Amino acid sequence: MTFLRRLAARRCPLLRGLSVLPGSHGGTPGLMPRVGPRLLSGCSRSLTGHVRTHTRMQHTETTDSVEVDLKRLDGEDTGIVEVLMHRHKARNSLGHVFVSQMRELVSSLSHDSTVRVVVFRSLVPGVFCAGADLKERALMDNTESDLFVHGLRSLMNLIASLPMPTIAAVDGFALGGGLELALACDLRTAAYSAQMGLIETTRGLLPGAGGSQRLPRAVGVSVAKELIFTGRRVGGQTALELGLVNRATEQNQAGDAAYREALSLAREILPQAPIAVRMAKEAMNRGIEVDITSGMAMERMCYARVIPTRDRQEGMAAFIEKRPPRYTGE
Repeated sequence: MTFLRRLAARRCPLLRGLSVLPGSHGGTPGLMPRVGPRLLSGCSRSLTGHVRTHTRMQHTETTDSVEVDLKRLDGEDTGIVEVLMHRHKARNSLGHVFVSQMRELVSSLSHDSTVRVVVFRSLVPGVFCAGADLKERALMDNTESDLFVHGLRSLMNLIASLPMPTIAAVDGFALGGGLELALACDLRTAAYSAQMGLIETTRGLLPGAGGSQRLPRAVGVSVAKELIFTGRRVGGQTALELGLVNRATEQNQAGDAAYREALSLAREILPQAPIAVRMAKEAMNRGIEVDITSGMAMERMCYARVIPTRDRQEGMAAFIEKRPPRYTGE
């Protein structure tokens, strides 16, 4: 019997979602029939207190509860999309349904030219992503476990390959696969109270969803080795000092300080020429993997793709006319 059949046959509260956090457990509240994509409209209030944006939320319902949503900001924030993780009972642990829904939504963003920045955030208080769903993993044999981790690795690669900038807002625990998800993003913000670590060696494993490769690229090889060998967790302030996150801040009463910092960062990126930003990301991501001569050639190719754009002409005109540019992504 395959893992999925066994999982379906044994789906009960005792077997759902053990995360790496003490006291966490799984569960899939409220089964829903598949009715296709659904759009919800509403209004969100800006950080300055006045009504700034309208939002649209979208998800695809399955026979399980919705664990990952998309939220598209409107108004002045049009172009910012949020990936919302809310597997509450299992603290966003990486179970089959969670991963499947995340993959579907991230894939939908890959070719969406209207999206300029993506923010990954959690709606579960005190948690970004708790890592592996160990109760689901316990149902797998060795082959099934290897295939599932391969799927996790491909999901992180999918996130890393998104053409637009991505930001992880870490307002709580990001452990194991949770930190690997954050590392797959271009930028990271964190609350000082957040806890981050690749703790797999404390479970008899090693990081298997890209962490052994992305952490050294983020903080350097020696620091990454120390963190992985010891399974150490670090807070937001230490993560900032190590270069693991780009910005860190004191947590607020709402518990979303890192998200607010991520949204502020997204708003700094939003006015810039979107094609130029995407090409800059591609040049850096591809160039860092090769020697500098090859990297220069990649930079030239990316630069050549920007030259014929209307945005480049608009940027030059705005400079000459001493006015803010109005980029359209063309």
